[in-house]
Amino acid sequence: MSVGLLAVVDDILSAAMKASAKAAGVVIDDAAVTPQYVQGITPARELPVVGKIALGSLANKFLIIIPAALLLTAFAPWVLPYLLILGGAYLCFEGAEKVLEWFGVQHGHADEGARDEKKLVLGAVRTDLILSTEIMLISLASLEKGLDIWATLAILAVIALLMTGVVYGAVALLVKIDDIGLKMAKNPVRRVRHTGTRIVRSMPAVFRFISVLGTVAMLWVGGHLVLVNLGEVGWHFPVDVLHAVEHALHNLGPVIVWIVDTIISAIAGLILGLLIVGIILGIAKLFGKEPNFHEGEESPADVHV
Repeated sequence: MSVGLLAVVDDILSAAMKASAKAAGVVIDDAAVTPQYVQGITPARELPVVGKIALGSLANKFLIIIPAALLLTAFAPWVLPYLLILGGAYLCFEGAEKVLEWFGVQHGHADEGARDEKKLVLGAVRTDLILSTEIMLISLASLEKGLDIWATLAILAVIALLMTGVVYGAVALLVKIDDIGLKMAKNPVRRVRHTGTRIVRSMPAVFRFISVLGTVAMLWVGGHLVLVNLGEVGWHFPVDVLHAVEHALHNLGPVIVWIVDTIISAIAGLILGLLIVGIILGIAKLFGKEPNFHEGEESPADVHV
């Protein structure tokens, strides 16, 4: 009995690792996007806030994404591409709004002392919902055909726990690495002390890079979601253009193909995001309102090197 149980567990873990490997790119994006939500809060609250976001991510996966994905896959698979288009459009909107901030264009945002932790967590969990949805759907699509509902559920549960641990473990390390550097800088060993000093001095540039990478990741993932799923719902032209470019560059190797695919997706995401920002601002102007596009996160424009 125990041998059979171990075999089942091993099969589940193996299937989870194999399926989650295809979502690795989105996992990297998720880890790059999240730290910008933690920048600017007091050091004592950094890990508690990361913990709250991680719990929100688990709630997203177990209470919303996995049940919805299984139900829709079973009864209404045609709905999934539309949901992914909406999610991708939201990421494009967030990314484009942050790009505008790089050029000094802000909408209803001002740094007024302490950041609102509740709004910060809400904004991070909301963005995580989109990225986690893609992670779980990619993983679901990568599973072997013919698995029963319980095996599928078990594999998705393992993937959800694994991905959440990887992403938010990395985020926790990133936001506390400056504190580690400070402790090393006080070490009596000279080499350790100098290493700690270099870590502390490099962190502003590191976080600036991460913040920019997170914004680009939003545009890339969002744009790719929209392009691919427009093809799924019947408008094939955007994804056909993308595939034609990929085919033309095929002989140059997978790395070049991936880079060009990423650039095209990010540009498409930026264009769509700017369009959405313009529509929202136009509607707000008609009603005499000034929209606030922020939920407490630190924008790239606010991260100082």
